[in-house]
Amino acid sequence: MLKDEVAKALKIIQEGGIILYPTDTIWGIGCDATNTEAIQKIYKLKQRDEAKSMIILLDTENKLESYINDVNPLAYDLIEYAENPLTLVMPGAKNISPALISSDASIGIRISKHPFCQQLIQRFRKPVVSTSANISGKPSPQYFSQIDPEIIHGVDYVVNVDQHEMEIKTPSTIMKLAPNGTFAFIRK
Repeated sequence: MLKDEVAKALKIIQEGGIILYPTDTIWGIGCDATNTEAIQKIYKLKQRDEAKSMIILLDTENKLESYINDVNPLAYDLIEYAENPLTLVMPGAKNISPALISSDASIGIRISKHPFCQQLIQRFRKPVVSTSANISGKPSPQYFSQIDPEIIHGVDYVVNVDQHEMEIKTPSTIMKLAPNGTFAFIRK
């Protein structure tokens, strides 16, 4: 079943669509991180200010250097030893849509451990956008049943994995990591 859902979601994002999918944190809305048109669909659906950036998911830290110009080696240690999902905000974003890159040229990246995300990203061979499945300004849903119907009906595909999961999940820890190795918590 997981394989079938990955295949369905893959087809949608390859065609420029947006999906609602489970992650290792909360449910997310996602698309091809290189497709500006698809990214704009997410901003519109979330009613989110385009100045507020979204993050991208990768399946392995080995791909960091494909999307960040100068990855500080500390990034690999932080990812390896993080006990909870960790989003690293790093400058020097490249090879993704300009719509995702912050004014300071940074992007937030999380290595997802969720089986669906891992398989989707492996098969897609590009990063996938991830942003909380809520209308901007409203609380992030902790599980599928809390997702606003407007979001569910506004995406091109709702992934049928973990919809009945009732474990309360929280957003990732967010750290900003500079090329010189200094870092600061944005969200703990």
